[in-house]
Amino acid sequence: MENEPMAPGDQAPAGTPGTGENVCPQCEGSGEVDGKTCPTCEGSGTVIEGIGGG
Repeated sequence: MENEPMAPGDQAPAGTPGTGENVCPQCEGSGEVDGKTCPTCEGSGTVIEGIGGG
């Protein structure tokens, strides 16, 4: 999974410490927008984002 290319909505590559999967904010997890593949998550329905901390 670490060698997978990043989707446009990803903030970091998969497996990066301090990150995790979240539901794509554009397609709300469906993988589609207006009947087409979501451009933000590239159809996966998830994006990699930073988690908590501070």
